[in-house]
Amino acid sequence: MTQRKLLITGASQGIGAALVEQARAAGHQVTFTGRDQGRIDALAAATGAHGIVADVTSGDDNQRTVDEARARMGGIDVLVNNAGYAYRAEIGALDVAAMRAMFETNVFGLVDITNRVVPHLKAQALGDIINIASTSGMKGAATATAYAGSKWAVRGITQCWQAELRPFNI
Repeated sequence: MTQRKLLITGASQGIGAALVEQARAAGHQVTFTGRDQGRIDALAAATGAHGIVADVTSGDDNQRTVDEARARMGGIDVLVNNAGYAYRAEIGALDVAAMRAMFETNVFGLVDITNRVVPHLKAQALGDIINIASTSGMKGAATATAYAGSKWAVRGITQCWQAELRPFNI
């Protein structure tokens, strides 16, 4: 098995935390982010992964995360864009400001941190980017305008990156 160097966003709980646990159990190096220091500390202690308090909606946090992950692990081979949350409301009562805030995390944060990692992946001519979406990104549902819209965006972005980055072995 080749040891990989993973950076996982939004990993202090849920799917992200499970990914950290599984990657560490498989012998990979892992740096992960989250916004809750207590959860980050607990997961880091349980797995030996390196946790960073960071918010993907902050460009400064994203740059610090990439720099720290590269310094600590000697590079990044795999970026897992997992940070995200759901805002749901009926159309007619949808708070557009809340929808924009969710898009900042689910879409624009994902793009920003990936934009900072891709030059390193291209330089090594190898890497993987995994974007966590949802079945909501394939089928709409009542009250899901905002959330499903963000996950449809993630699916479309992922398809674009696949076409764009394939020639670089990413």
